[in-house]
Amino acid sequence: MNRLVVVSNRVPAPAAAGAQAGGLAVALEALMERRGGVWFGWSGNISEAPGPVRLAESGRVKYATVDLTAEEHERYYNEFSNSTLWPLLHSMPELMTFDRRNAQIYRQVNERLAEELQPMLRADDLIWIHDYHLMSMPQALRSRGVRAPIGFFLHIPFPSADMLASVPEAGALLRDLLAADLLGFQTANDVENFAEVACRIGNALRMPNGWLNVGGRRVRLGVFPVEIEAQDFAAIAEDAWRAAPTERLRRSLGGSLGGQRLVLGVDRMDPTKGLLQRIAGYRRLLETRPELRRRVTFLQIAAESRKDVIAYRDLRNAIEREAGSINSEFSEPDWMPLRLVARAGARSTVAGYMREARVGLVTPLRDGMNLVAKEYIAAQDPQDPGVLILSRFAGAARQLGSALIVNPHDADEVADALDTALNMSLTDRQARWRENWAAIQDASALAWGRSFVGALLRTAAGPFNARGVSANPPGENGMLAGADSLGIIARPLGSRDVDLADNSSSLHPRRMS
Repeated sequence: MNRLVVVSNRVPAPAAAGAQAGGLAVALEALMERRGGVWFGWSGNISEAPGPVRLAESGRVKYATVDLTAEEHERYYNEFSNSTLWPLLHSMPELMTFDRRNAQIYRQVNERLAEELQPMLRADDLIWIHDYHLMSMPQALRSRGVRAPIGFFLHIPFPSADMLASVPEAGALLRDLLAADLLGFQTANDVENFAEVACRIGNALRMPNGWLNVGGRRVRLGVFPVEIEAQDFAAIAEDAWRAAPTERLRRSLGGSLGGQRLVLGVDRMDPTKGLLQRIAGYRRLLETRPELRRRVTFLQIAAESRKDVIAYRDLRNAIEREAGSINSEFSEPDWMPLRLVARAGARSTVAGYMREARVGLVTPLRDGMNLVAKEYIAAQDPQDPGVLILSRFAGAARQLGSALIVNPHDADEVADALDTALNMSLTDRQARWRENWAAIQDASALAWGRSFVGALLRTAAGPFNARGVSANPPGENGMLAGADSLGIIARPLGSRDVDLADNSSSLHPRRMS
């Protein structure tokens, strides 16, 4: 069985990975445990000079990490990854900065990581690279003679060709990505955008069934929306709803009968999450529906992140200013309309809050998937569910079509949706919840990971991409590789029937960024 090598910007410590139940880290760890695996990337530490690779083992998984220097952390991570690529890929050029030196350091870090990883690789490994920090890695490995199958998965959106062209380095990064055998994305729209860009500036030729011809090589594109462990999260939420933290929140709202209805937002504090626009929509609700004052409370949990990036510090100041403005204008001595918490909460506690909330407000300006939306659905009481309000620009909107779908830029539309959700009948709430629950109840993060690995095996075993992998490698259950035990198979480019089980929750510490 081929060993799985996962490459990500951050590598969780062995104990931390196992503790993140239900997260993407646990799904990948489980895959590597079954196959034997290596997890390689940045340790999270900053050193004066690059040091040797540090190794740790847990079960059949080997964790291999390297430190970054202070300059690498600033230029590779804070600047190029998070101040250039992150806003670029989210189609938010107004937040983007570009400096050629940052781009050079980004490429140098990718090259250094490839240099450290290459001696650890075997010919029959499966290499799975994750996310925008490592877009140069496929070519960096190929240039060092690595012929093992390489897959790359982008956890965030991929923009249009015109948007991508705004960064001078974009063409080179695209060509670096095309050195992989399989490129995975969250939605069909992301795949279409990538295929167009690859043809326009990467000299690729588009072929049927999700393939690109790149200089005589075939590269496969696929849609792999990441999932949560829905059944597990539902059980966590049910237990947490009875626990002390949710009970205290419930009492603060006036009790479950006749008290205030809770609107809940859960996000990282990030410009892409639409927090200022969300607050503007809530303000419009209070302005235009005075009868709802004292009957509703909005709790926004916005865990602070990337404190070293100026745009994020500015965002926190703006959010605090707008929240204070709403509270000073609409508050009563015994009622505060908006509660803002700028730190992460325990996963189980947040799950209990989700079950308590009458409305889940998930309105990013752009998001690869957004697992908070799926967690909110999973957390609900089937007998008395809340209502999900979801941005049309979240990848999850393609799966959770029975949510109230809104344009987050339109404050009136958000206010109208809040009014509808707060006044929706029990019958309608149950019907919408059942449809959304049916879309996620049988999916899992583990099945998502297995589907990608299976697709990588099939791609590499094809006649055009021979990498020394058996054409019919056995699957983990004695099946042919590619079809997992749930029968989940990656859909080709252009498919409208996307059944795959996406991006980790934006609050919980499960992302590899």
